[in-house]
Amino acid sequence: MTAIALTIAGSDSSGGAGIQADLKTFAAHQVYGASVIVALTAQNTKSVSGIHAVPAAFVTQQMNAVFEDLDVGAVKIGMLATAELIQTVAAGLKRHGAKNIVLDPVMIAASGARLLESEAVAAIREHLFPLATLITPNLPEAAALLDSSIAETDKAVDEQADQLAALGAANVLIKGGHGGGDVSSDLLRLSGGSRQRFNAPRVETRNTHGTGCTLSSAIAANLAKGLELPEAVGHAKTYISAAIAAADQVQVGQGHGPVHHFHHWWDKI
Repeated sequence: MTAIALTIAGSDSSGGAGIQADLKTFAAHQVYGASVIVALTAQNTKSVSGIHAVPAAFVTQQMNAVFEDLDVGAVKIGMLATAELIQTVAAGLKRHGAKNIVLDPVMIAASGARLLESEAVAAIREHLFPLATLITPNLPEAAALLDSSIAETDKAVDEQADQLAALGAANVLIKGGHGGGDVSSDLLRLSGGSRQRFNAPRVETRNTHGTGCTLSSAIAANLAKGLELPEAVGHAKTYISAAIAAADQVQVGQGHGPVHHFHHWWDKI
């Protein structure tokens, strides 16, 4: 049976993040990718110049079309833009009994542009936290979800993971890419309270566009293939670390370029 993963997110016209990054990541993991587009962005590696939200009714139509035909093994949720779209997506996930839901609470683009209305943060907590198998905020996103300051120590990250769990998140992965030091450390807090850290050497590159989208979609792809959550996260961490390490091999744009989604195969084709 072919493993299928669905991405519900925004389109990145430059191809480095969002729906486009998710589909590339699914393909790199030999998983068939389907998509529900909830927003269109006009963006490149330097900036986001426009965001156009898709009408909620049409988002519902897209979700119905996918779930009524495809056996979706996992769902990755990315940029949702507005509170209305968050509620629409949550209703669709419940209606279709979606499983293995990976929620990446996208708020800010690599260029610094805001991708989520400020009033929609509460909607994420209320409507999507209870449905998600895993949430994957980076350090600034975790702080925003908690209306707190950014965690600067391992202890503070641990505490924020507990706080996010208390808000209804079953499993929490706080990504450490925005932290300092020579190691990028991600903390996975499982539903029972146990913890596991996933570390990788920090890579000096400006080409980090789409890293969050790519990691969360890699986790979803691994879940669709039947891996247990810790193993799915571990494999995804290895994949994104290699994609970042190879990012400078791809010369795209004048700003924050994309990671190398097909680093394993590019030179072998």
